Amino acid sequence: MKNLFESLRNLLPRRQEENGYHYGQEAYEDQPFPSSGDDQRQLFTALDIGTAFAKAIIVEVHDDQATVLGVGRHQQSYAHMSDGIVTDISGVIANCNEALIKAEKSAGGVVAPSAVIGIAGELVKGSSITINKQRQQPSKPISPEELEGLINGAQQKLLKSAKDRIAAETGYQNIEVRLTNAAVITVRIDGQTVANPIGFRGRHFTLTLFSAFAPLMQLGALETVAQGLDLTLVTIVAEPYALARCLSTNAATDSGAIFIDIGGGTTDIALVRQGGIEETRMFALGGRTFTRRLATNKGISVKEAEKLKLSYSSGYVKGNDRDEIQTILAPECQTWMDSIELLIEELSKGELLPPAIYTRGWWLGAAGSAPKA
Repeated sequence: MKNLFESLRNLLPRRQEENGYHYGQEAYEDQPFPSSGDDQRQLFTALDIGTAFAKAIIVEVHDDQATVLGVGRHQQSYAHMSDGIVTDISGVIANCNEALIKAEKSAGGVVAPSAVIGIAGELVKGSSITINKQRQQPSKPISPEELEGLINGAQQKLLKSAKDRIAAETGYQNIEVRLTNAAVITVRIDGQTVANPIGFRGRHFTLTLFSAFAPLMQLGALETVAQGLDLTLVTIVAEPYALARCLSTNAATDSGAIFIDIGGGTTDIALVRQGGIEETRMFALGGRTFTRRLATNKGISVKEAEKLKLSYSSGYVKGNDRDEIQTILAPECQTWMDSIELLIEELSKGELLPPAIYTRGWWLGAAGSAPKA
């Protein structure tokens, strides 16, 4: 499939450059990071600018394998991040710098200037679309130009859908939206899956493409953060997309899976079906919501409430104190579960869902707060 996905890789960055802003693409899910030479070490910094913590990892890449050399994290201030979105660039740069220093120290002083940064937030939209083309000349071999035209058509429809959804949610029209990730899921000729359609003949040409988009405001903030850290931005990746790719197993690839990541400011959901990431969704309800609820109800500081929340979710709070916290957090837990149910139903598009659900984050220790169905 290399030629097919190389075509997509060449196509998508060109359109981004025309818009005046460039980010790397995941055109092919097994495509290695670019290298400046086979004899040089491929070192990268992976940066997760989370609502609660800034996290940095130094990795060394060999072919399609990555070795973690060092990790570091630093707590974010409530004033610096909100629901996965940067609200104070200088503050976030300072926090990320602390996390980066810890990661570099953990890696034995290794510095990796090339950076991959995750992006989250309710306005980051990821979805897939299937384009069907009935060819007028089925005996004519499919050309690279014909493939590019089909990819263009799919991309434009996904972009319009993302803009419409963002406009409906914000009330603002014509918000600048940019592509962050794209991946070809499947290509079929007359119903048969092919690795590379170039040169094939047939009447029915079908392509399924996944793309993730984000507002330019968010992307620009991340670019500024990277510049402030003296990092070269290689790519910006939608976080649920990255999580699903990392955690997908062969079994999950065959039968599909739902991945749920509960962060400090948002909950991210990714749906994997038939070997590819089909949809992603995010909503602004994470660990900080529960912290604020505890702080308000118990009349304590946010810092104290955070410690209490973590102790509770780790099972250290017992007896009446635990029952009290369960009662306090029950409304938020119910809201969270209702939101998950609604979004998963939306993701299903009326089709059967995969049998496996994988979750990570603070929720794992707090499920006891939820009302029992």
